[in-house]
Amino acid sequence: MPIGRVVATERRPNTPHEFHFWTALDAPVGIGTIVRVEGPPTSDGRLATIYGVVVEGFSYTDLQTPLHDVIGADGDPAAALRAPTDRTEIRLYTANALRHIPDEPLQPVPMGTVHLATEDDIAVALRMDGYLREGQHTGIPIGVYRSGTMQAPIYLDADFLLGPEAAHLNISGVSGLATKTSAVEWLLSSIFAHFPAQKGTVAAVCFNVKGPDLCFLDQPSEKLDDADRALYEAAGVPAEPFQHVEYFAPWTARGHALATLRTNAALSHNVHPLSWGLREVLQYAEVLLNKDDVDAKADALIDFIRERVVNQEFSDPILPRAHTVRSFSDLEQWFRDVLRGMESRNAETWRTHHVATIRKVRNRLTNISTRCRGLVTDDGTSNDLPFGAFTDRAVYVIDVASSEEDAQDLIFARVVSQLREQLERRTLGVDHVVVFVDELNKYAPSDGPDTYVRQMLLDIAERGRYLGLVLFAAQQFRSQVHRRVVGNCGTALFGRMDMDELATPGYATLAPATRIKLSTLDKGQLMVRHPHFAQPVFVRFPRPAVLGGREGVERFPAEPEPSLEVSVTRTLRSLDPSVTLEWVKQATVAAPEDDVLRARNRTLQARPEDVKAYFRAQFRSRAAGESVDARPATLPLAGGGGDDPYGF
Repeated sequence: MPIGRVVATERRPNTPHEFHFWTALDAPVGIGTIVRVEGPPTSDGRLATIYGVVVEGFSYTDLQTPLHDVIGADGDPAAALRAPTDRTEIRLYTANALRHIPDEPLQPVPMGTVHLATEDDIAVALRMDGYLREGQHTGIPIGVYRSGTMQAPIYLDADFLLGPEAAHLNISGVSGLATKTSAVEWLLSSIFAHFPAQKGTVAAVCFNVKGPDLCFLDQPSEKLDDADRALYEAAGVPAEPFQHVEYFAPWTARGHALATLRTNAALSHNVHPLSWGLREVLQYAEVLLNKDDVDAKADALIDFIRERVVNQEFSDPILPRAHTVRSFSDLEQWFRDVLRGMESRNAETWRTHHVATIRKVRNRLTNISTRCRGLVTDDGTSNDLPFGAFTDRAVYVIDVASSEEDAQDLIFARVVSQLREQLERRTLGVDHVVVFVDELNKYAPSDGPDTYVRQMLLDIAERGRYLGLVLFAAQQFRSQVHRRVVGNCGTALFGRMDMDELATPGYATLAPATRIKLSTLDKGQLMVRHPHFAQPVFVRFPRPAVLGGREGVERFPAEPEPSLEVSVTRTLRSLDPSVTLEWVKQATVAAPEDDVLRARNRTLQARPEDVKAYFRAQFRSRAAGESVDARPATLPLAGGGGDDPYGF
């Protein structure tokens, strides 16, 4: 049954891409409504069908000016209600064309009847029929389109969301109102439920950069209502939390607990430390070094250390003994012996490296473990993500919310680099990885210095889709993010937007009514742009089926940082349930705190069969090493006074 008719005037003609139609006053049409136009048959008997989405609406009467209405009511608004006749009012809408059938020749929209789009019409209008075919179904539900009592799931094409086509997703909106994190959580659930088996396996790596936002993805939500469950059912997505979630976080500066809000004992079973030693960090040392301070000479020395010194036996006539550098402590001792050897020979250069360069590089490298304490270990122990053993449909959350900025940059750079390298070699364990990064305004701004992290984001956006590395990014102000990052995102989601943001040139292509609707969206509503959609579409999505950050903190409050013995007991008990607090106290009696932490880290890294014996052995080997390597203290070198920043 038609709800309106296409109309065109000399002042407002129809074009192939825009048309106008009028409806009855009670017609269920509004901004974002999708309609179908049935034109008259052509000379060859074909029926033209045009689909469009409403972008503007107008209401008219026969008044020439408001003054006529004021005079007709004698200036009394109440008198206007007693008029013998009502003025004629019409509703006129403007729609942008979504699709023409047939698509050639492309002609202006003809005069015809207008109908509300059915569920089948929605699939044709948005070209979803091309990827929802039997046997070639690559649709990923993003939400539900509603018009009156009709609702239809809206699908994104997996080829254009996760590659190898356009790939990547960007979501913008006001903080706290646009539900950016909720939208990503919902979309990941949808991907895990509908990702086609023929496209392989998929996992997600999420960086938690704000408080407890992503800290409870494996806990069920307590706020789902019947409307939310109906949306889950319509989209064919299970209303349940993620089944396989692993959490990683650096240690605190003291090293007694992990730097995360997920420290409740009831949630500790899948929380793991993230710590790296010299071997893992040195490859990405440039992330932490000031480019203005570390010049080409220093870079050459760092490359020499990385290629010729670390993790291999190194000897030189200038050294008193051969060195095998495996940790920052070993590196510090290597630097000391090199500088002592140069001083004893009164040499200013060694292997073309000047003594000032060696001292500067020593200062910059050896303080990395101090600047990133908790993430970077002095003794070379490492606890990393399970690279090479990623699991299908698993979520790996890296909590960097409590980490310093330098540590955040290092974590992001190394994790993304490892993902890219292993996807290139097809050794990661899965075929596709979604990397979710919030606060893109901070990590990839349109202005400011060209940081290593911004380079990494650009690299993902520009060539990650060929590898299966997909970027899901969120921010408040899309206009202030690097254009090459957002420009390479094939799909864009928009929650409630700030009016100042909508006034920027990037939103000039949207109709005024569409921009106003964007600024007033409720939670759970999004505007979606996708390569298959000729125009943006408004959808509604349910609350995520996972526990929200604020509710999670209340239900699972974070525990205070424990004592050293309690911390070690909890860590070792995850490997051997028979470990008790009394046993730990006896095993570590009189041992320095650094040695206890070192023994804990090495045991956690090795995961031996006999945890207790291995843990005790760390103190014996430490004592033996000190008795062998111990040497009398030496006087400082000439020129190495207390005011020398590179002295030792």
